[in-house]
Amino acid sequence: MRIALALARRGLGDTWPNPAVGAVVWRPGPQGPVILGRGWTQPGGRPHAEPVALAQAGEAARGAFMSVTLEPCSHFGKTGPCSHAIIEAGIARVVSAIEDPDPRVNGRGHILMRAHGIDVTVGALGREARWANRGFIKRMVEGRPMVTVKLARSADGFAAGAEGPRLMITGPEAAARVHLMRAQHDAIMVGVGTVLADDPALTCRLPGLEHRSPVRVILDSALRTPPASRVAATAGEVPTWILCAEDAPAEREAVLAGQGAVIERLASAPEGGVDLLSAVGALARRGVTRVFCEGGPRLAEALAAVGQVDALELLTGPEALGRAGLPALGPALARFMETDPHVERAAPVPLGRDLWQSFERRR
Repeated sequence: MRIALALARRGLGDTWPNPAVGAVVWRPGPQGPVILGRGWTQPGGRPHAEPVALAQAGEAARGAFMSVTLEPCSHFGKTGPCSHAIIEAGIARVVSAIEDPDPRVNGRGHILMRAHGIDVTVGALGREARWANRGFIKRMVEGRPMVTVKLARSADGFAAGAEGPRLMITGPEAAARVHLMRAQHDAIMVGVGTVLADDPALTCRLPGLEHRSPVRVILDSALRTPPASRVAATAGEVPTWILCAEDAPAEREAVLAGQGAVIERLASAPEGGVDLLSAVGALARRGVTRVFCEGGPRLAEALAAVGQVDALELLTGPEALGRAGLPALGPALARFMETDPHVERAAPVPLGRDLWQSFERRR
């Protein structure tokens, strides 16, 4: 199952709206398990992990075991059910980490396989599998994606100066880690303020992973995203969604849509701007399971204030700002980080000259 979980991680950010699943076909051997086939969910969610592993095992799958990180599906979609493929391949035993919360499955795959004489065990490394699939599970159960916030701060706790040019807080090792995390999420989200201030590309630029750039999501109530900005100018190349208010100017929508951006109008928050609960719900309806928020401390605090932060990735640079600035952590995010009883806090890890620390809600 640990091998299957490692295989599943290869698909993170590349399989939505489907979960990233890993499967291993194996037989017990006198000197330990013999691996016959391995598979993980392929880009775009098809084919699933199970048929990939079965195809690799071939006829050797008959009478063998399968370990899979999520219950094999039992419904017909673009392809046939994985539970049917397992039955037809002659697998003798299936070990699933967890049941699939998708209402089309939700235990039916296990019931079907048992009805055909397959020995089914559920729960192996279930906690780890639930964590690996937390974005998919949240979308199925709560109607929203998992949201990870990334923030960088100076040694004295500031994300930016009160004025002046943008701060370069962290070094190249941290930047490479951030780009890897982009590749492991379905969408990257910022507010229009970040677009106006920094004109970011919001793509994955790690060599060999450029094709894994996530969907770019801009929260822009009045459609102020400049047509000449990098996100708008490349909207025909990298999927770009702009979430705006219901009363955003139609002429601006026409220009941005003409460049390839997808515009969705949502309810406004009482204090102004796009309502964040509506925004994350809209992303879930579009199939997004994992969101990486790089919109800075104001957006991060707003998400935390409405209970929409599931993980915080905090980078601390070696230098102090030494003057007044914008604090990286607001009160809601500080509570998430310091006192929330459901948040696990990892020890800081050196990354070049910087420190990286993860905070992850386990419920």
